[in-house]
Amino acid sequence: MTSAPVAGRGAVADLRRRLAGKPGDGALLSALFAALDTVEQAGTPEEAVARSNLGEALRRQGRLAEAEAHHRKALAWLPDFGGNHYNWGVTLQALGRPAEAADAYGEAARLMPEFAPASCNQGVLLRELGRLNEAETALRHALELDRTLVPARLALAALHRDRGDLERAADGFRACLCLKPDLAEGLANLALTLKERGQRGGPAEDTVASIAGFERALCVGLPDAGGVLAQLVQQRRHLCRWDGINALSGRLVELVREGRTQQVHPWIFLGEGAGPALERVCAERYSGWRTRGVRPAFPKRTDRGPKLRIGYLSADFHEHATAVLIAELIERHDRDRFEIVGCSHGPDDGGPLRKRLVDGFDRFLDLSTLTDEAAARLLHEAGIDILVDLKGHTQNARPGITAHRPAPVQAQWLGYPGTSGSPAIDYIIADPVVVPAEQQRFYSERIVHLPDSYQPNDRKRAIGPVPSRIDCGLPADAVVFCAFNASYKIGPELFGRWCRILLRVPGSVLWLLDGPVEVAVNLRHAAVDHGVAPERLVFAPRLPGPAHLARHRLADLFLDSAPVGAHTTASDSLWAGLPVLTVPGRSFAGRVAASLLTAVGLPELAVPDWDAYEATAQRLAGRPAELVALKLRLEQALAVAPLFDTDRFARSIEAAYAAMWDVHAAGMPPRAFAVPPQG
Repeated sequence: MTSAPVAGRGAVADLRRRLAGKPGDGALLSALFAALDTVEQAGTPEEAVARSNLGEALRRQGRLAEAEAHHRKALAWLPDFGGNHYNWGVTLQALGRPAEAADAYGEAARLMPEFAPASCNQGVLLRELGRLNEAETALRHALELDRTLVPARLALAALHRDRGDLERAADGFRACLCLKPDLAEGLANLALTLKERGQRGGPAEDTVASIAGFERALCVGLPDAGGVLAQLVQQRRHLCRWDGINALSGRLVELVREGRTQQVHPWIFLGEGAGPALERVCAERYSGWRTRGVRPAFPKRTDRGPKLRIGYLSADFHEHATAVLIAELIERHDRDRFEIVGCSHGPDDGGPLRKRLVDGFDRFLDLSTLTDEAAARLLHEAGIDILVDLKGHTQNARPGITAHRPAPVQAQWLGYPGTSGSPAIDYIIADPVVVPAEQQRFYSERIVHLPDSYQPNDRKRAIGPVPSRIDCGLPADAVVFCAFNASYKIGPELFGRWCRILLRVPGSVLWLLDGPVEVAVNLRHAAVDHGVAPERLVFAPRLPGPAHLARHRLADLFLDSAPVGAHTTASDSLWAGLPVLTVPGRSFAGRVAASLLTAVGLPELAVPDWDAYEATAQRLAGRPAELVALKLRLEQALAVAPLFDTDRFARSIEAAYAAMWDVHAAGMPPRAFAVPPQG
């Protein structure tokens, strides 16, 4: 942190010079206290400077409360000296009070218009607070004063990424690295930007460059390496680059286990299969880091209107898996008892699903341009009784909104298969299969069990004309195993099992979803290493929903993955009439397919272990009549099974909401409960 210019005379100014670079010197602190004694009675500017110096020294020793008290006294005596405001801002920032710190830096910048670090620090914090326009103004002012100020360039580039302008973000991070080539934060941020650009269909070299960037950032060194290591692991998994992946994963798990990181993204960590206990540790630390300095801002209330007002909070009210699942539920809620409000902090893609959702909600609040605090205030003013976060720790989540506590009761559901780790979330909506009751200790929320499956479905999803196998590059008469999960869910051990199944079922093929070119290359090489001809892997191009669903009917059996299994992908398969074979994992993320199979009446396809998985796949492939019978049972279940009974699901989740509110209105803390079966 850059030091502020200091005014002062005599002994105090001399002490300031002596103190520089020696924050732990107790003798110098004693001298500062003595200097204060000589000017205490005078109430002079000299005292104000001495107090500010003392506050800064105390901050460096970690004595933050004492430091703030001295800064306040300094400001009382000398309110027009920018250095005092700057030092106070540094202390407020250390105390985790970013909004107050940003104001202090702003006042320092006003009083010291030529001191670039004040505007820089203000801009950095304003960006963290989501006040992007104000942040950009402050950061550009800092760079006008000092074009070589790397922290300002770094924050401005990150601001561009926040806005989705990945081109300008990448250019900005590269400019930082021109000034400071070994800046680990610059390397990591550029790599993350390239990763995101690659995911949006950018050039293939972006993905490769992102891996090199993450690796270099880790070599240079970071204060908290966990976040970058997690991104590296995930990116390598996306490309099925498995060389050295076990060592990287082991290192990541150890960082979490040993408490040496706060920045490991919980969604990525689910892929390590470390178990629900460590997944909770990871989520709690990450949630605390993401929402540091945020405190509940609104008083709780127990009054409500004639209808219970439910707010669904998400960035995904457009063409997205969550929106596909929830669309009919929004339409089928009981409007005599509930008011349903869409609370969107994501983009409007202008598509038909967005329009359907907006039309389905009673009200639709667009929070996309608001800061977390402003969004929370709008939700509070809208009178939301129960706020249901559909994001958790998935992409584009904004945990800062719920951290402000805009609603009396807050729950998380559907988007994230695990605990949020946030004290602001009271409940997680699940079912007894994905989260058995005995796993309550692994969740910071109280578990609410729905009677069937936690996942809703849309009975209006269209299935297009079924193509021929030849049209899809599949053999006409061989067994087709389908595995349409994303490539990051495929690990070397799982792929080895798939190859053993192929070897035991002559002529069979494995039908995978297309992705980056490198994925197909790497998987085919791995297949050859396992003795499987590369042409027995067939890759399906990405297609619109109806066409994608239709081609499932060409396959014989869907093979689930681990430790993160199929979620919407599994319900797509079942809706299209394709049975799913799974092994329930230790954690929510690996138990979803088992929940869906139970709710659709095919629980026997959730087998107890991976040896049974291989044996069952081989057995079914050799017994076509048994596969036909399974498909017939599935077809008959579509009209009657709880999994696809949206009205039944609506009554179940509404009963959950009513019970949550009753607990709150009675003045009791959140408690776990199970919703009884609904008619």
